[in-house]
Amino acid sequence: MEPTSRAVAALLAIAASASAQSRLPVRTQSPVPVQSKGLTEVEGLKVGHYTLTERPTGCTVVLVDGEGAPGGVSQRGAAPGTRETDLLDPLNLVDKVNAIVLSGGSAYGLDAAQGVVRYLEERKIGWNVGAAGVVPIVPSAVLFDLGFGGDPKIRPTADCGYRAAQVASEAAVVEGNAGAGAGATVGKVAGRDRSMKAGIGSAAIRLPNGLVVAALAAVNAVGDVIDPATGQVVAGVRTADGKSLADARKLLRDGSLLRAIAPRGAENTTLAVVATNARLTKTEVNRVALMADDGLARALGPAHTIGDGDTVFALATGRWSGQADASIVGALAAEVLADAIVRAATEAQSLGGLPSARELGTVPARFK
Repeated sequence: MEPTSRAVAALLAIAASASAQSRLPVRTQSPVPVQSKGLTEVEGLKVGHYTLTERPTGCTVVLVDGEGAPGGVSQRGAAPGTRETDLLDPLNLVDKVNAIVLSGGSAYGLDAAQGVVRYLEERKIGWNVGAAGVVPIVPSAVLFDLGFGGDPKIRPTADCGYRAAQVASEAAVVEGNAGAGAGATVGKVAGRDRSMKAGIGSAAIRLPNGLVVAALAAVNAVGDVIDPATGQVVAGVRTADGKSLADARKLLRDGSLLRAIAPRGAENTTLAVVATNARLTKTEVNRVALMADDGLARALGPAHTIGDGDTVFALATGRWSGQADASIVGALAAEVLADAIVRAATEAQSLGGLPSARELGTVPARFK
């Protein structure tokens, strides 16, 4: 386990001691994680996917029950495609989020959020504007998958977002080639022909006192997916013969990639939602998003490049009555987001001529 503060280490030690009685994934010295529902372990959240059949792409919707929850965002990638993220700034008025949408299709995929807005308006859910009704608050971000698996003019629409909202549930999150992860690939530092299939992954941590922190990630990174527990590359750029992993860290150090990253431009991006059942302010949940973003740096190499639009949203549903420290929640969010990113690679299936980690035999023992 990578170094953490004393407080976080103490909490994780407590969680580890209870993991034998829990079904939730807590990173411990044991190589075997315990399975969970993923993001829906957080009370008050539902997750739904819509995956197109004509080309591997789609969208993923996170619905917040009731009047919504405080939301935050960290946006460190240099090629973002987003909607309504300015509302999440603590300086701005709106204090509750009703849904978050992650989508493929690059900027075209932002249409998916409008379908979720329609779904929520029909149910009179949103920011109350008096006689005019409600305005649903639905921040969104997109990843670039237009060049994978078929006609790039096939991308998520408003109808896709509406359908994803319709099927959203508290059931275990479906992982792999689903929703926003349907067309996701990783390891494009040396070109798409040497990349691998990734997808969407989710994980959760529940402490004995009832605090839950969970994450969901659609992983379409230019870099490799790395298990931070061991440093093992799970999926990413392959060797020239395509049979094994080249390790982007080594290629960067020996100068092999000085001219190779640029051609893939902005055709990447990892999107994530982290959430907790703790009661946090809008300012605190933005701090959680910022700290959770460290999970990308732990599990992706490189992360936050010129060609990535990496964006991490955060939610705090407030369903837990205990006293929460935002720094503890943020530290746990970074831990669990790193695991969700690895799961996005380990749960993906080979597609479009690109192998998955399972096909290549690179799934870490703790995720088998």
